[in-house]
Amino acid sequence: MTHASNTKINQEILDPRIYCDYTRLVKLKTNIDGFSFFPYLKTSRQLSGRHLSKYRGRGLNFDELRHYHLGDDIRNLDWKVTLRTGKPHVRSYTEEKDHNVILCVDQRSSLFFSSIDTMKSVIAAELASLCAWRVVKESDRVGFFLINDKNTEWMPPKRSQNDVLKYLKKLAAINQSLQVNTKEKHSLSFSNALHSLNRRNLKNSIIIIFSDWINISEEDVSLLKLLQKYNDVLSILISDPMDFSLTATSSPKWVLSNGTHQINLEKRKDIIKANCHLEKTYQNRCEALRQLMAIKRLPFMEVSTTGNHISQFTRLLRAR
Repeated sequence: MTHASNTKINQEILDPRIYCDYTRLVKLKTNIDGFSFFPYLKTSRQLSGRHLSKYRGRGLNFDELRHYHLGDDIRNLDWKVTLRTGKPHVRSYTEEKDHNVILCVDQRSSLFFSSIDTMKSVIAAELASLCAWRVVKESDRVGFFLINDKNTEWMPPKRSQNDVLKYLKKLAAINQSLQVNTKEKHSLSFSNALHSLNRRNLKNSIIIIFSDWINISEEDVSLLKLLQKYNDVLSILISDPMDFSLTATSSPKWVLSNGTHQINLEKRKDIIKANCHLEKTYQNRCEALRQLMAIKRLPFMEVSTTGNHISQFTRLLRAR
């Protein structure tokens, strides 16, 4: 089993199976060709386009204040800022039909696990980074909603590559803060995180959630349905073989612990019983997500911890 109990994080040398590296997240930019998730998402607004607008104009929504470039419409000059700074600035706007892409990345301790190759937390971070670069390439806006054991962090949707780099640096830092001996008495639940996301009253956005969805509850499903009412919500399930079965060993004995409590499984019948429970819980989780995605005919997508999650993910998108 991959673990990090004796691993000391070094900013120069990181095991890519255990922690994601900022440089690695940036390099994923080279893996974005050949797939796109936009054609398979259904828009929440009938008059909206599939992509964010490819151009900026004098629409209804203010986008950003930036330096004047040759060819910009002088009608968009912000005279107050221009006079205050001594340099010409223009206000740019986006069309009303613009969409935002929000990448919701679960980085709680429960994802700091793998029985094969790569930690679930690393997979969530890398797939989110891959999507971020794809969104930017299509001239769309991407934001992050990061979930850790203590709180959530909102990073507003931006088009700029510099903003994405800043977001990825924060994502890498949160990922590298995970430790196997982390003990949070009041760890943030996924339901609380979804409540926080719902309070932002997102509209006409594409929300992609990367998580293992362990212990998904009816409340979680209800909160996701609320998000789906005005947005497209795509769930990515990150799974590990031990999510649904204890692997066979030479000695039919397992010692399981969450760091506080411990249970011994020594008899074959106990292991079979445990496997039945794991399998049932896993199937219920998958079925709940499938039904949720079916509401808007969105694909149910699952990737594993085998280490080839990038190819798995892009292959699933190409197959749609």
